Amino acid sequence: MARLVMKFGGTSVATIERIRNVAAHVRREVEAGYEVAVVVSAMSGKTNELVGWVQECHKLYDPREYDAVVASGEQVTSGLLALTLQQMGLAARSWQGWQIPILTSDAHGSARIESIDPARLNAGFARGEVAVIAGFQGMHEATGRLTTLGRGGSDTSAVAVAAAIGAERCDIYTDVDGVYTTDPRIVPKARKLEKVSFEEMLEMASLGSKVLQVRSVEIAMVHKVRTFVRSSFDDPADPRPGTLICEEEEIVEQQVVTGIAFSKDEAQITLRRVADKPGVAAAIFGPLADSNINVDMIIQVVSGQAGSGAPATTDMTFTVQAADYERAMDLLRKLKSEIAYEAVEGATDVVKISAIGVGMRSHAGVAALAFRALAEKGVNIRAITTSEIKFSVLIDKDHTELAVRTLHSLYGLDKAA
Repeated sequence: MARLVMKFGGTSVATIERIRNVAAHVRREVEAGYEVAVVVSAMSGKTNELVGWVQECHKLYDPREYDAVVASGEQVTSGLLALTLQQMGLAARSWQGWQIPILTSDAHGSARIESIDPARLNAGFARGEVAVIAGFQGMHEATGRLTTLGRGGSDTSAVAVAAAIGAERCDIYTDVDGVYTTDPRIVPKARKLEKVSFEEMLEMASLGSKVLQVRSVEIAMVHKVRTFVRSSFDDPADPRPGTLICEEEEIVEQQVVTGIAFSKDEAQITLRRVADKPGVAAAIFGPLADSNINVDMIIQVVSGQAGSGAPATTDMTFTVQAADYERAMDLLRKLKSEIAYEAVEGATDVVKISAIGVGMRSHAGVAALAFRALAEKGVNIRAITTSEIKFSVLIDKDHTELAVRTLHSLYGLDKAA
């Protein structure tokens, strides 16, 4: 029998009534002849509540015990869904990550899946059971400790399970009915995409789209797991197909730009008049990396001569996640004498706007069109980065909606009236 993995997020299982709706979706696929594994998140709001309890108990908490607490939300949901399926007359059992087992690294709070042994799940399928799996969690084999995969980790659990059991596809059910060309709340003319390539979805997820966790797309791309993004709020008897995330070869008509993503979780840091000499970049970015602070856009501009025969100085501008901004600024201030910069400046009122599309590979001047269009709208660009299938610009946060709408229209992504 063909196998299918279905994943349901927190809003989809927020109440017992919604869990019954999820069970109806599962029953439809079982009756269609699939062996089904279901991966569930915690009920909406529960993980935040659990995190709050941990922080209330101990501000500098042990991350191993943090994982033990926050993983309990998915355990509750998996048991409730298994009970609901049983009440419908379907054989079902719940599985925790350590029972399968899903083995991970020991990076508590952000562990990575290392392997999944499908033998116990296969035995359950042979008994005619639906496997209801608690997402977001696994186990570090050497210590026997429970681990969690980071926010959105249930997506990663689902795709990894699909790869392990050889599923025909993985359906990610959420509160939206697919992947759109941009956020419909910003651009009402945004269109739902029928298909998106793995590479494009990976860029979208990493550049601000909240539909899927980045790691889940990476796993889907590596293992070629065809993945659908669908709405759990559709009628279980007549669901819409959603958006297929697949290999580029499956997409017949490819636009130059597929989507516009944006991220408001950005901060800009500029070091003024740093000595322009070998090793200065390592002195700046090495300590940031050692502190697990990810740097994105980097711009280096020679700012002038310190004097006759003296080395030039340079201004170094880069971006970090807004959540890391204060830590990064504090670290750089402590390193002032080692880096030898004159001043450090920062800004959090910025946003990163990105255009993504595999069609950029074969079309020149795609980014230049955007720069011209934004200039005509009076939008100042602070920084630019490019890659083979995307470009990003850093602008003032006040211009977010204007920039997104401008680029969405520029590349012909507005739906027909």
